[in-house]
Amino acid sequence: MFEPIDANQIQLNSDGQLKHFLTTEGLSRALLTEILDTADSFLDMSEQQVKKVPLLRGKTVANLFFENSTRTLSTFELAAKRLSADVLNLNISTSSTAKGETLRDTLMTLEAMHADMFVVRHSDSGAAHFIAKHVTPNVAVINAGDGRHAHPTQAMLDMLTIRRHKGDFAPLTVAIVGDILHSRVARSQIHALRTLGAGEVRVIAPKTLLPRHIEAFGVKVFTDMAEGLKDVDVVMMLRLQKERMNSALLPSESEFYKLYGLTEEKLAIAKPDSVVLHPGPINRGVEIATSVADGPRSLILNQVTNGIAVRMAVMSMAVSGQMVEKQNARQGDNA
Repeated sequence: MFEPIDANQIQLNSDGQLKHFLTTEGLSRALLTEILDTADSFLDMSEQQVKKVPLLRGKTVANLFFENSTRTLSTFELAAKRLSADVLNLNISTSSTAKGETLRDTLMTLEAMHADMFVVRHSDSGAAHFIAKHVTPNVAVINAGDGRHAHPTQAMLDMLTIRRHKGDFAPLTVAIVGDILHSRVARSQIHALRTLGAGEVRVIAPKTLLPRHIEAFGVKVFTDMAEGLKDVDVVMMLRLQKERMNSALLPSESEFYKLYGLTEEKLAIAKPDSVVLHPGPINRGVEIATSVADGPRSLILNQVTNGIAVRMAVMSMAVSGQMVEKQNARQGDNA
């Protein structure tokens, strides 16, 4: 287990620009808005016949996934390639880390290959922070999910999806439903929504799947699905993180679906123009009905498309922030 540190001590350069992206917590509304605006420009580019820009030409992006992933890994890889970067996908299960090599040894090996960016997914909270703290200067680190702690690019693609369909965050009531306790996505979503000025953020879950003192995050807590969904503009579903549950926190999946699964009947309690998001992978019949996941109010596939644009934005901004930091350091040395 790695101990998370104050991320903004290391994820921003001396000019306040992004040089790593580790968490949405503590970032300003202006910076989160800049990420969204930059991603919007990349979405417009996706309509063009040639979908590449040379912003990361000559750069090498190493995807270090210590946990299995399909959607996140593939969208990070595609994002890097659309920015014209060279991409290295490290298969951790067959790498030297499985043979006892330490994480720091692995980093030193990759640094010797002159990688310019590490995209990191790890089962331990704080792993991305640890890497950013110890990595060679001028190497950007993007957190692709660390334990229960944070998944900032997922949160930002969710924010982009909401903004493109709902506009201003201020009038919105947003409900996050499901396994709040084990979800790094929920934590990052809450920080982003609060920073961007969402009118009200709710969490809906059984008591066994709610973190202690969750109210301190500035959310309203509901254990009754019908009460929590009333007058909601955006419903953000979460999957059950069964791989992170150390004990029987639920009677059964069928009981969870009965009480907290999003069906058409439960969705009818929300506003008529409400929309549905889900970070995936979807467990149909556990947290969401197929008719809702594939229905007209579902933005799940939009999230995938927006995820590529958000990851392009974060990558390009982090590399730019690293370059500015390097220039500032040179000017300081010459002063």
